[in-house]
Amino acid sequence: MIYLFLSVLVSSSLFVIFKLFNKYQVNTFNAIVINYLVASITGLLLYPSPWNIAQVTGSAWFPGTVFLGFMFIFIFMVMARTAQEIGLSVASVAGKMSLVIPVIFGIAVYGESMNIIKSAGIILALAAVYLVSLKADEPNRLNRNKWFLPAILFAGSGIIDTTLKYLESKYVAQEAFPLYSSSIFAIAALAGSTVLIYRLSTGKLSFRPKDILGGIFLGIPNYFSIYFILKALKQDAMESSVVFSVNNVAIVLLTTIFGIVLFREKLQPKNWIGVVLAMISILLITFSKL
Repeated sequence: MIYLFLSVLVSSSLFVIFKLFNKYQVNTFNAIVINYLVASITGLLLYPSPWNIAQVTGSAWFPGTVFLGFMFIFIFMVMARTAQEIGLSVASVAGKMSLVIPVIFGIAVYGESMNIIKSAGIILALAAVYLVSLKADEPNRLNRNKWFLPAILFAGSGIIDTTLKYLESKYVAQEAFPLYSSSIFAIAALAGSTVLIYRLSTGKLSFRPKDILGGIFLGIPNYFSIYFILKALKQDAMESSVVFSVNNVAIVLLTTIFGIVLFREKLQPKNWIGVVLAMISILLITFSKL
């Protein structure tokens, strides 16, 4: 349970950092690319044993990290476009409701349990994510020509979580977590750098020192957000369907609290209902086996 708690705490802190990016006008894409490089270096520094490139590329999990690395960058770009063209609420809902994909995968493939209490908790979790994410000052700009953006975000976010679980359970030993995580971030950094260099060469993007600083502050907690969720998934006490459900809805809940306390965000009645449902859903899912 401690690793799940740490995953929620660290992942929620990323929200605060992104808020500060807006305040100090840090270029988010530039900082994201630097963040992946910093996260990769963080993992390598924490790996206790000597390593080399051949060891990494020869690992059974390496092809999966290549896929995940490219997915990280791709889904981030889809998320940014969804937020810009449709709205932040839609992007948030699509990303977090993707928890149903790894939950269904865990039940279907790993034979994880499902009962009335757990089902009710998951349904309440989805309702909570939706209600908490709604913003009154954000117009609904969703139309038939752009429906594919949240659909891709939903599917892509779910695929990332499902792939993380699959690789962790089938190929990755616990002691290899730092190297495994670092490889994912290194591939994401490489893919992002390619886009970054192209944009810089065409004059469509500028790079400033504060973008680098922002990437450093984002990269370290971002690494641990993956590291702790992997550790949580490795624990036998909690099924992956429970881990992903509680993790996603608790992040939504905690980021909402951060928004109120740190940034004086105002909640509507429906947001407060979502907060209450989030707390109930966490309790139901966590204790569904008792």
